[in-house]
Amino acid sequence: MRLADKVALVTGSGSGIGRAIAERFAREGARVIVNDLHRDRAEETVQRIAAAGGEALAIQADVTQSAAVQAMVEQGIAAFGQIDILVNNAGASQGDDILTFDEATWDWNLAVVLKSAYLCSRAVLPRMIERRSGAIVNISSVNGIAGLGEEAYSAAKAGMNVLTKNMAVKYGRFGIRVNVICPGTIRTPIWGPRLEKDPLIFEKLAKWYPLGRVGEPEDIANAALFLASDEASWITGTVLIVDGGLLAGSYRMTLELEGKSEE
Repeated sequence: MRLADKVALVTGSGSGIGRAIAERFAREGARVIVNDLHRDRAEETVQRIAAAGGEALAIQADVTQSAAVQAMVEQGIAAFGQIDILVNNAGASQGDDILTFDEATWDWNLAVVLKSAYLCSRAVLPRMIERRSGAIVNISSVNGIAGLGEEAYSAAKAGMNVLTKNMAVKYGRFGIRVNVICPGTIRTPIWGPRLEKDPLIFEKLAKWYPLGRVGEPEDIANAALFLASDEASWITGTVLIVDGGLLAGSYRMTLELEGKSEE
């Protein structure tokens, strides 16, 4: 097992990508601290892990609040003795045009995505420094690299990418690795409202992906497992794009622009 004897804290792991990461880590031997803003979702993830033979602890906490984050970390350490791995996955998105959304929407996006990563990293780093060991995996987005809309969310994800590099450089001497994953479109519950309006949205999006499909939460969980494990022991400060080839370009888009058909 690649994470035997490790303890992992995964924020926003009551559903979607976070849940897939928590379950994947547990299958690889980690004891998992499952955090979510909604207690029932966190407890459901813990139940799923337990049913599969793993060990996990549900902690409801608002990771945009410093006191809540500190209490969560202390509770997790009291239960499991340490935190070896932090996955900053909590996130949400609102607003798609800076001329139409208000300051509160801007602040909310940056708090949930970027401030939470800052607070959680700040809370676990001192203990990782003491132990001269640790891995932090941040979950960003292709929106943090390219102009794909959702300006506030994208700005927060871009900030996460640079925060990752700075932490990697500063704390590498303590044996701490910090990396970031940038997913493309992933089939998660957050797409529920869009699916209600357009049940074929994933099929429409898939045509722009060179691999011909949108991603699944497990695709990101597998990448997170690699970066958190000793297999990535000489990888830090890396922005790992897991997007089915989206940012590399679209052959189908090129053909359509040129008025050609795919052979």
